[in-house]
Amino acid sequence: MTVGFVAFHYPRTEHFDDFVARVHKVAAAMRSVPGCLSVDCWISTDGDDAVVSTGQWESEEAFAASFAAVVAAQVDVTFDDREHRPRQIFKLAAR
Repeated sequence: MTVGFVAFHYPRTEHFDDFVARVHKVAAAMRSVPGCLSVDCWISTDGDDAVVSTGQWESEEAFAASFAAVVAAQVDVTFDDREHRPRQIFKLAAR
């Protein structure tokens, strides 16, 4: 079963560029895992300054392995005061 996620992040203006760079590092680590079909970083264009990350995997196992790769790569994924509101993360399953 194909699985995926969409995550909405809301970095503070002064941390926006750094946050985008961190998302790209996470994406690179995730893409390194067999079974990862895609991981992308999007920027909202509606003035909300949201960073949206998306991903798709061949299986639940590949999905889990990609997140393990992020931990192993020691990429900073900490939620803290660099973001002005909580992240919204949605795990998805293809139908």
